[in-house]
Amino acid sequence: MSLPRGTCIATRKEMSPPSRSCLMISSERSSHIPSTENPMRFVFAVLVTLQLSNIPTVVSAQRRAIKFEDYIALKSVSDPQLSPDGKWVAYTVSIPSLEDNRNVSRVWVADARTGKTRQVTDGPGSDRQPRWSPDGKTLAFISTRESGAQVWVLPIAGGDARKVSGLADGASDPVWLPDGSGLIVTSDIKWPVNQEIDQRNGAYPTEARIWTGFMWRHWDDFRAGKRQHLFRVDLRTGKGTDVTPIDHDVPTIATSGDGDVAVALDARTIAFAMHRDSTVADNTNVDIYLIQSDGSEMRQITTSTGADNTPRFSPDGRYMSYLSMERAGFEADRLRLMLIENPLGRSARTPVEATAGWNLSVGSYSWCPNSKCIYAVVEERGRDKIYRVDLPSFRRSVVVSDGVNTAVQVGLDNRTLVYLHQTNSQPAEVWLGGKALTHHNDSALAALELPPLEEFGFVGALGDSVFGWLQKPPGFDPTKKYPLLYLIHGGPQGAWTDSWGPRWNNQMFAARGFVVAEVNFHGSTGYGQKFTDAISQHWGDYPFDDLMKGVDAVARLPYVDSTRMGAAGASYGGYMIYWIAGHTNRFKVLVAHDGVFNTTSMAGSTEELWFTDWEFGGSPYHNRDLYEKWSPLNHVSDWKTPLLVVHSQLDYRVDLSEGYQAFTAAKRMGIDSKFLNFPDEGHWVLRPRNRRIWWGTVLDWLEVHLNERPHP
Repeated sequence: MSLPRGTCIATRKEMSPPSRSCLMISSERSSHIPSTENPMRFVFAVLVTLQLSNIPTVVSAQRRAIKFEDYIALKSVSDPQLSPDGKWVAYTVSIPSLEDNRNVSRVWVADARTGKTRQVTDGPGSDRQPRWSPDGKTLAFISTRESGAQVWVLPIAGGDARKVSGLADGASDPVWLPDGSGLIVTSDIKWPVNQEIDQRNGAYPTEARIWTGFMWRHWDDFRAGKRQHLFRVDLRTGKGTDVTPIDHDVPTIATSGDGDVAVALDARTIAFAMHRDSTVADNTNVDIYLIQSDGSEMRQITTSTGADNTPRFSPDGRYMSYLSMERAGFEADRLRLMLIENPLGRSARTPVEATAGWNLSVGSYSWCPNSKCIYAVVEERGRDKIYRVDLPSFRRSVVVSDGVNTAVQVGLDNRTLVYLHQTNSQPAEVWLGGKALTHHNDSALAALELPPLEEFGFVGALGDSVFGWLQKPPGFDPTKKYPLLYLIHGGPQGAWTDSWGPRWNNQMFAARGFVVAEVNFHGSTGYGQKFTDAISQHWGDYPFDDLMKGVDAVARLPYVDSTRMGAAGASYGGYMIYWIAGHTNRFKVLVAHDGVFNTTSMAGSTEELWFTDWEFGGSPYHNRDLYEKWSPLNHVSDWKTPLLVVHSQLDYRVDLSEGYQAFTAAKRMGIDSKFLNFPDEGHWVLRPRNRRIWWGTVLDWLEVHLNERPHP
């Protein structure tokens, strides 16, 4: 399922990554595992690795296991923006507030040379999305301090912030015009202006809604009766002008990219990604369009039937770049980096792929100032690496490889990079030139023992190599036996990475004394497109086979108590929990968050219909057999394992009714079960107080069944 972009939830003073072990646990060799010159040397290396990883953890008296109070107090650093002269980095710091039950964010600025930081915004509301003016003298940002989310500007040399926009439904995602005269922003509007429900309400307004088309809701947002459009906001007067007054969402709200609006050097031409089909919900036909800043001369640039998004203009104006999926109707196809020469001319050349022959996807990218290279974020084997792509040769080279690295900005020398860096043991911080520039969580982390991840592998379904992660608890003692918590990721085309989890956080689970294991099964991203493709129309066989072989491998570890194992997952991971419940009794406890229980009802209640069409080979009205084949509903008679169901009211991706059905099934089978519902959350639990309830309920449920604690 496609995920909304821009959500980002880190501390290292040293450049070197934390040590990690790689365990290949298997009783057989796979043809897909690279051979070694001497097989005994390979076995010896594995034995040494296992022995080293079993050395007892030496903990200083000052370090302890993380608690929820520590976790919720950690600051979330995001959205670094390098100033045009390369001297400053603006970014956002967000702090969850249990008192206010919201995340409060502020804009900070760091001196790129000294690392000295200062907070530059304050007051009521929150401030986010800082953007430098072309001359570097002004920071624009979005603030909710007055009249909702609006554009504000702040002179960086000193002075007060000034509100610029006054759009009725607020503004987001500001992009400066290259001449500094204004900004392009995104804002919702009522569409059409005169609606049937208004006429029926008359003088007696109601909360009723009427719609006649698909995509009337998306994620947690009711979209019926509104569109999002691009507005040009004049810096001097604050006037906002709708430059895309058409019956479409601009930019697209689905199969979107990492920023879907760009402005050319002429300050008049705007590139954006838009889904222009009359029906949006059943296909992924997003294309790149150009339009003048006065709303005239809109023309289509790309014509592929897959999703095209994330347009950018090269600094010299010679190219327009974008990301493209080739296959229609598939939201998890390989994202290719494409270039079009002479994009503003009427004779623009045929797009050329800069990543031809590659088997991985580009998640985001940034141009070098000299227009001779591009830095791309590429997910690869559980890490988000940064690659440099040289032009015009398209030669690729890895420049940052460890942890998860995102939001790349390129310095004036075309080599110095500013980016967010995080790992499983450190929340995100801004890094510059391979070293931490910010240190917002250093003091808090210094008190905590946060063991690094260990990578392991085994032979999975189809004889392929499958990899995963192991997390040991604080104070680990190899002579003891620990209960195992097995986490299953969603997507299903997603992956567990070496990152700090904003919700499914390994350290929080391990702090309760669990060994945590995660497997990137067939369907996971970052292991080649063929591996990702394997899950479609195979929801219950290849991934299940991988997961069972993975738990076999982990259960053989001497410090894992195979009689005390639990499993938990969300979205597709929740689906797999329900599937596991009907196919094995090896787990003592299960947790399903926002999971698919009935594949047929999921197809009839979700909003992005192309997803179920692709995953199950068509709609349930035309290919019912495959839906039934992979539906957990059909195996409820074999359920025996205690089950916690978590599902939220505003989840429009996997409807609340899926959770209701699963809980009803568990109760009717006489299973120890519990339902946790959040009326004010969607597919994710984001509000601080709700996160507190989620963690307490989930951890206590696991403790009850894995450590035989009494029910709270």
